[in-house]
Amino acid sequence: MSSGMRQEVDRCSKAVELARPGKKVAVICSGDPGIYAMAGLVFEILKNQGAGCRGQGAGHGTRNTDRMPAIEVVPGIPALGSCAARLGAPLMHDFASISLSDLLTPWELIEKRIEAAASADFVIIIYNPKSKGRKEHINKARDIILRFRPPQTPVGIVRSAMRDEEKITITDLGNMSGHKIDMQSTVIIGNSQTFTWNNRMVTPRGYTGKYKI
Repeated sequence: MSSGMRQEVDRCSKAVELARPGKKVAVICSGDPGIYAMAGLVFEILKNQGAGCRGQGAGHGTRNTDRMPAIEVVPGIPALGSCAARLGAPLMHDFASISLSDLLTPWELIEKRIEAAASADFVIIIYNPKSKGRKEHINKARDIILRFRPPQTPVGIVRSAMRDEEKITITDLGNMSGHKIDMQSTVIIGNSQTFTWNNRMVTPRGYTGKYKI
């Protein structure tokens, strides 16, 4: 059973409905189901219905009732992991992940999070950077970050990581808006120490300052 964007509640509700009598149901999504995806929504639906659930593994019990389906969250590779691998090693130090979609989160709160991450010198991963209805959010985010970082700060843009239509771009904060960015893209903005080398984007962990390399 498939559904389009903004039909996630219907799809997860149907999965819960089918699972309660004992059917084996898989809710499929890209990346990791626990990162900007469906796992949390399934738990929310069960909670709001007043139903319990059984987990997988030791200590969760084995009793099976139609009000307590067993739920297993199967980890996947999140976009931040696959995109970082394609770019080199940009997430070797502390980072913050921020979605620019204001469908479920007010834009004012998103702006506060961008400013906090930029001022704290986190590497910043931007999910959902641009859509047909949100063409300027990525530029607003860039402008906020430019208040704390120079235009030469390395930026990686990965579209459709590890798929046939994959496209990898390494640019900088001042020029990133000149490249194609859409909902299939993940943008990784370096911190004050991030550098580019041999068409790779690297954020040092700090070894050079402590050890002889």
